[in-house]
Amino acid sequence: MNVGFVSLGCSKNLIDTECLIGDFKKHQFQIVNEEEKADILVINTCGFIESAKEEAINTILEMAEYKKQRCQYLIVMGCLVQRYYEELIKALPEVDLFIKIEDYDVLWDKIEDLVRRGIVEKKKNRTSKKITEIPQMPMLTQQEFLNRTITTGNNYAYIKIGEGCSNKCTYCAIPYIRGPFVSRKMEDILEEANMLVKKGIKELIVIAQDTTKYGVDIYGEPKLAELLEKLTKIKGIKWVRFLYAYPEGITKELIDVVANNDKIANYFDIPIQHISNTILKRMNRKTNKEQIENLLKTIREQIPNVVLRTSLIVGFPGETKEDFEELKEFVKKVKFDKLGTFMYSKEDGTPAEKLPDQIHGNTKKARYHQIMKVQQEISKELQRKKIGKTYEVLIEDMSFDGKYYIGRTMQDVPEMDGIVYIKNKTDKKPEEILHHFINCKVTEVSDYDMIAEFI
Repeated sequence: MNVGFVSLGCSKNLIDTECLIGDFKKHQFQIVNEEEKADILVINTCGFIESAKEEAINTILEMAEYKKQRCQYLIVMGCLVQRYYEELIKALPEVDLFIKIEDYDVLWDKIEDLVRRGIVEKKKNRTSKKITEIPQMPMLTQQEFLNRTITTGNNYAYIKIGEGCSNKCTYCAIPYIRGPFVSRKMEDILEEANMLVKKGIKELIVIAQDTTKYGVDIYGEPKLAELLEKLTKIKGIKWVRFLYAYPEGITKELIDVVANNDKIANYFDIPIQHISNTILKRMNRKTNKEQIENLLKTIREQIPNVVLRTSLIVGFPGETKEDFEELKEFVKKVKFDKLGTFMYSKEDGTPAEKLPDQIHGNTKKARYHQIMKVQQEISKELQRKKIGKTYEVLIEDMSFDGKYYIGRTMQDVPEMDGIVYIKNKTDKKPEEILHHFINCKVTEVSDYDMIAEFI
């Protein structure tokens, strides 16, 4: 039978999908990229915020249309299912099997029952209730990580070092969906990294909900810095980067490791969410304005060419005009290299859902656009400074017309940051260029991307 996959949401979700693809392959199923050719369609959903939930439902309904053609079984898994299992069973009879995250350890048994013997799970009517307790989730087994099928191409792969989150920010549903933070053993991660390198992967992107918490639960202290150093010692690895580092967890040791190891990207992705102490406290964040400002100053002093990325939330309950203006002025002052902004989303079962002074949707949108306009001007300013500079670029693709090669610098996370278009003025064959690291000189810039020439 042919199996097709749709993976929604974050890169952590993508790894779960890649593990399942590997499992299907192990059981002799054929993997297809075209939905119309699939006998089985599997959708891995995101349920983090309202827009993600809407996308997931729309995707399920879209994929359900293929059951009128070849598709025999529609399977839905992931965060949305974990949050709204009973509601989805009632609302979407088109789906043959819903798999909660807490059932991932018996996931294949459920699929085998459904597909191999044609047994459809009985859709019982159950009492709807909001998730208000943090569940204990199973980790995918090491064998599943080793069997995973990489879907991100030949150059880079994500490597998940932990599951869940224990920070309990008042706006976030992740602890109620994925459970508390659980670290993987370091030897398991290194074994997986070696497997990825043998497949030709050149860049490892280390991820977790909060990578700075890695090791605390199983080793009694943070181990991210040590892990990063060990990853760089694997023969064949060119770049290592880590994402989602909460400010309170960024230690002197971690900064030193990044500053002193050429293989670790000089890139800190620090989700600060806000800068007003009043809002930070309402969010149950573990840092205040002074600590955040001191941290950013320290990082820039110790790593002069560092790239700083952050994410912000506007329109959080109780955010006054003064709170927002403080945030906007902070963005202007700090000049983050990369910045993403989200409008606060009221999520079921989270403490912030019950907070007073909820902000009107139009106000959220206005504040979102103001922040992004400020950041666009900052980005233009920072981009102009790159003209004439030389960067090492990982060449990943070629334009349809063959006029440009397409790549990334160490300063850019795939699918999230900018790209480099390199003019194809070389006698070398594409196989001598693609998937290689080549020095390029920037000649032009746009708001987020660059045009360059081979040196």
